[in-house]
Amino acid sequence: MRQDGAFGVLLDVRSPDEYAGGHLPGAVNVPLDEVEAAASRYAGQDVVTVCHSGARSLAAALLLSAAGARVQSLAGGTEAWRQAGHPVDTSR
Repeated sequence: MRQDGAFGVLLDVRSPDEYAGGHLPGAVNVPLDEVEAAASRYAGQDVVTVCHSGARSLAAALLLSAAGARVQSLAGGTEAWRQAGHPVDTSR
């Protein structure tokens, strides 16, 4: 997270079907199996990765960090987000 409180790019690394079932508002879908090929486009940027529970987002965070992004993984993923009562978006 940046000092101004914004988080930069919100990257949902789940499958397109999982993403369509509900994602954090503003999230961009790049499935985990595509993250390594896309990682260089996020170099130098602040990125928060998210998946269902946190495992895939951690893997994506490592790939993005190696490519030069400043990355955080959302602990607990989309499931924890929902359980906390936060909204999800179902638009693609």
